[in-house]
Amino acid sequence: MATPPSGRSTARYHHGDLRRALMDAAVATVAADGPAAVSLRGLAARAGVSHAAPVHHFGDKAGLFTAVAVEGFDLLADELGETWEGTGDFLEVGVRYVHFALSHPGHFAVMFHPDLQRGGDPELQRSKERAFATLRGPIVASGKAKDRRSLQAVSLASWSIVHGLATLILSGNLPELSLADADVLARRVLASRGDPLSPPSATQGDFRGARR
Repeated sequence: MATPPSGRSTARYHHGDLRRALMDAAVATVAADGPAAVSLRGLAARAGVSHAAPVHHFGDKAGLFTAVAVEGFDLLADELGETWEGTGDFLEVGVRYVHFALSHPGHFAVMFHPDLQRGGDPELQRSKERAFATLRGPIVASGKAKDRRSLQAVSLASWSIVHGLATLILSGNLPELSLADADVLARRVLASRGDPLSPPSATQGDFRGARR
């Protein structure tokens, strides 16, 4: 993760450099203290620029968090796509998801909170769809999802496992895990489910019967 800017002079920031510095400062603040700790005025002070500078680049805090989420989803898509291309193993794609969450906690804490973002932002929708396509792609390629319903079921089951595990670790419920330990744990959890590309069996029920 990039080191947030701390200098007092604005001379080193030119055009996109300032936007990058503000983004890095926001991501670092979220990772350390959560989204509530972020303020545009505070980021401006941290970057050594006027309080109007973040407004110029992002408009408001929702605009800033939307930019962070867009970047996060694009980074996630890149990492998952590279893993699938390099291994051809859907289990390893899941492991990489957990690895990404722990390596980018500032992004991860913002990406899945629509209440922090600008709803309907086209760039955000694009980046989200690209990231989720990297999760669905191996399932489609496997041929095991015969229809839209089974594709949804397998995708949701796989995402729930890796997202839930990542959230448990980040929230401190699995303390003293190193990144390497988390990779090992993710492999074990995913492997324990059996074939991650197999649709849920009839004994596992379906979504419509969940409340019966």
